[in-house]
Amino acid sequence: MDILSAFGDGLWLAMQPANLFAALIGCIIGTLIGVLPGVGPVAGVAILLPVTYSMSPVGALIMLCSIYYGTMYGGTITSVLMNVPGETASVVTCIDGHKMARQGRAGAALAIAAIGSTIGGLVATLAVMLVAAPLSKLSLLFGPPEFFALVLVSFTLLVGLAGDSLLKGAIAALFGLLLTLPGMDPLTGVGRMTFDSPQMLSGFGFVPVLMGLFGISEILLNVEQGQRGFSTAPISSLWLSREDWRASAMPIVRGSVLGFLIGVIPGLGAATSSFLSYALEKKLARDPSRFGEGAIEGVAGPETANNASANAALLPLLSLGIPGSATVAVIMAGFLIHGITPGPFLFKDHPDIVWSLIASMVTASVILLILNLPLVGLWVRILRLPYAVLFAIILVFTVIGTFSVNGSMFDVAVMLVFSVIGYVMRKFGFPMAPIALTLVLGPQLETSLGQSLVMSEGSLLVLFRSPISTVLMLVAIGSVLHLALRPVTRKGVQMLRGHDSEV
Repeated sequence: MDILSAFGDGLWLAMQPANLFAALIGCIIGTLIGVLPGVGPVAGVAILLPVTYSMSPVGALIMLCSIYYGTMYGGTITSVLMNVPGETASVVTCIDGHKMARQGRAGAALAIAAIGSTIGGLVATLAVMLVAAPLSKLSLLFGPPEFFALVLVSFTLLVGLAGDSLLKGAIAALFGLLLTLPGMDPLTGVGRMTFDSPQMLSGFGFVPVLMGLFGISEILLNVEQGQRGFSTAPISSLWLSREDWRASAMPIVRGSVLGFLIGVIPGLGAATSSFLSYALEKKLARDPSRFGEGAIEGVAGPETANNASANAALLPLLSLGIPGSATVAVIMAGFLIHGITPGPFLFKDHPDIVWSLIASMVTASVILLILNLPLVGLWVRILRLPYAVLFAIILVFTVIGTFSVNGSMFDVAVMLVFSVIGYVMRKFGFPMAPIALTLVLGPQLETSLGQSLVMSEGSLLVLFRSPISTVLMLVAIGSVLHLALRPVTRKGVQMLRGHDSEV
């Protein structure tokens, strides 16, 4: 009953005109970002981060999360109509969604994607509402050693899932950690690596670094590719037949459950849930050969899963202070900018903020359903604008937004430097997600380790002082060993296959 009462209070706050307007604007901007191929949710949220600086904490966080949800659906539009995924989680939708569009059923594909996304988001929100508060109470048992072990587990999971190259993932994570070193030592308060610069006493700001690494570097890559425009399939009727509903019902149910379970695991993300959902539906189908030829289940399941995963990714952030994905790491930066630390004490210290944020998942899901289906034609017309114009507008917006945070040209210079660094790293195939995670969580990792060593007078055995920290440390060690042995295992499997083929 306490949960329902708290959720009711949060819903009342989320429905206030200012916060409802923030959700509406966030959904519109998020959909636009999702529609623009190559921008993606991480870059989109990073670019809009400065806009929320002058807003109230509740409105700012609702807007950032609504942008995230909007990108999930916006990417679907380009996947179905143009066979171009707006973001990674929509890659799977291209397979059957665009095939349906070529068969004259683009409207049905977009409709089931919107309905499935809404249902998946609502189911995940209900689960977050029921689980978040109890989980936060459990996390109150966490001291510095437990927090260090938990953050370490997140690092190892994300490095292992960030790309094909373990080495590049590890280098990216270490680079993010290095960026947290300049500034004031969190334990002693002594300046370090400031190079006698007063601006460096506060270290690198989240906003300029994230906007450079994720926003402008993404724009530079897209401009380099010379993409000028896209052709779109015609939009048919949005009405679904009885057969469409029958075929989509269970994929939506399974996608909701699978998306939530994947979303709560830091590092997996919405793309993983959509791929797994597609594989699951194909495996369970009576006629798997339909997949790839316009099967509506191949749209319903993955689209439901990726939106459920997006909502579920906020659970570890709200209850444990651990972002579940790179986008949520940027959203966590929004929390920190407004002086709010996600984690065990969030429900106790800021119940109005956390419950209004959970309630806004419902309002944003409904807004996206009402907003997007009638406005599909508008998004298509926006795509016909020259890409040079669109990216020039985004570039100007990022520069003004970065400057407006502190009124500092130093921040603008930092953003430009890191945009070049991000561009170069992307060209060489380095994943960006580990940088976002370690940049945001690096200070917490350092602080918790320092506090643990102070408690134990320098003994690392303190990291194994309790069952919770011991289990987490063993998981982290096991994850590292698995990552280290993975190339050897793959080589062994390849040798066995080669031997079998010779026989």
